[in-house]
Amino acid sequence: MHILLTNDDGVHAPGLFALLQALEVFAKVTIIAPAQNQSAAGHRKTLHKPLRLEPAKLSDGSPAWACSGAPSDCVALALLGFLKTKVDLVVSGINPHYNLGQDVTYSGTVTAALEAVQFGVPGIAVSTDHVLAADDYVQPAHIAAEVAQRLTHQPLPEGVVLSLNIPKTGARGWRLTRQGRRVYRDELVVREDPRGKPYYWIGGEWPTGIADEGTDIWAVEHGYASITPLDLDLTAHNAFEQLRHLE
Repeated sequence: MHILLTNDDGVHAPGLFALLQALEVFAKVTIIAPAQNQSAAGHRKTLHKPLRLEPAKLSDGSPAWACSGAPSDCVALALLGFLKTKVDLVVSGINPHYNLGQDVTYSGTVTAALEAVQFGVPGIAVSTDHVLAADDYVQPAHIAAEVAQRLTHQPLPEGVVLSLNIPKTGARGWRLTRQGRRVYRDELVVREDPRGKPYYWIGGEWPTGIADEGTDIWAVEHGYASITPLDLDLTAHNAFEQLRHLE
């Protein structure tokens, strides 16, 4: 099995290294990840400037490629032909914060996995919660590797990505979940530079969520690893009847 490993936190992030150690037990792993932190990059595609790939080494000497673009660029470059060996699975992460509910539309971690399915390759995005130390990634990495290994025997449905949110202390079990609803508390912070011109930060408190049973938010709040299947169809099917008058 050949796995492409990427993330949105940069090629030297400890979450990526933890995943490498867990995945290389049973698979060949190639790493192409952003050269710099690209958190909240979303599903970005770089079209108006060149992309570069530079060789890099992880802390144990493992080879990697550092990409000047976004996480989705890393996957696109690999699958468009930079890698000459067929890729069986793309794994993205481990993100140091959960990607729950609507977070998936912002997340570079998740959209890297979504980019994979556009090329017909299954993808897994892995996130955990408020990591403070490199050791906090160990348990989530092992759980993610177990899910990846299971997919060698039972592949994902075509076009489906798995978003895994795994407590950093491990999990009391797995739950297949739907997306919950995040509650964001963003605030606009206005400041002035030394020349008196305003500049802006998007600040505010960390988001919470509505923990309805069966959702990803409920699962992690109850100590379970959440497995949420996603696809690229954003159609609001339940709105069709209400909007028939527009035809």
